[in-house]
Amino acid sequence: MKAALFIIILFPFISKGQMVNTVAPLQVTGTQLSNSKGESVSLYGMSFGWSCFHPRFYTKGAVQWLKDDWKVNVVRAAMGVEHEDGYLRNPNGNIQRVETVVDAAIEEGLYVIIDWHSHNIFTRDAKLFFDSMSRKYGQYPNVIYEIFNEPTRDQTWKEVKAYSIELINAIRKNDPDNIILVGNTEWDQRIDLVQQDPIKDVSNIMYTVHFYAGTHKQWLRDRTDEAIRNGIPVFISESAGMEASGDGKIDDVEWKKYIDWIVKNKLSWISWSVSDKEETCSVLLKSAASTGHWKTSDLRESGIKTRQYLRQLASRGTHF
Repeated sequence: MKAALFIIILFPFISKGQMVNTVAPLQVTGTQLSNSKGESVSLYGMSFGWSCFHPRFYTKGAVQWLKDDWKVNVVRAAMGVEHEDGYLRNPNGNIQRVETVVDAAIEEGLYVIIDWHSHNIFTRDAKLFFDSMSRKYGQYPNVIYEIFNEPTRDQTWKEVKAYSIELINAIRKNDPDNIILVGNTEWDQRIDLVQQDPIKDVSNIMYTVHFYAGTHKQWLRDRTDEAIRNGIPVFISESAGMEASGDGKIDDVEWKKYIDWIVKNKLSWISWSVSDKEETCSVLLKSAASTGHWKTSDLRESGIKTRQYLRQLASRGTHF
């Protein structure tokens, strides 16, 4: 009887272990992303393009290929919000795309960022979305929430901060400890404003900085360094080597400076994006299959170079 009872009690835990490949819980220690022992963790990976524009890459196969061949330990599902076929017009379709990536990442033992990919404030819709996501995925340490991709100059830090507090509270009702990423004004370059007036009395939040090396030079690294010195935890949740428009020539020298700076500061870094749009920042060509197995001939210049960076960093043991 005792043996039978033990089997009944144990079964749910065995089943859960078979369904998902779990990863270690993360926390913020000081300004560093870290494991439960307080040891620094660096996440390096790829962001999928807008879910409303590039849904064909939101597949289990693409996630697997990024892990196996590009050696990422994190992926970012960028759910388009206000554009045509975005969440506001097609919530079910975009949720399905995002959940496909999230489920695949959990199964593959990757971290995954659920990104509200918008440039505007939609508090009610965002709260409903993240309430649902945190109820469904809050038990998985794989999941990171990015609650506002890139506020523009149209939103002040005061407005973004107020919005962020509401979103943090909504998530924390369901998920008390997974990492939450908070955006800031001017496309995530005004980390100095965050430094002057950070969100108080919350744990396990980090603030995002986005860079495009062709536009954002030493001044943004200096600004970010100052914020970190003043206690602001930073996560590079979107970046690339070309101009901020996503197009133009890749600035190899400045991009390399950013990568070296990221490694030196033990920051986490996401590159933009898994898409096949006719622009420099898309890492794929039209020939690329939706399910991965991309050859070099399927990659744009940014894809070839991003893959090289990711594989080099993985081989140096700078991943978690």
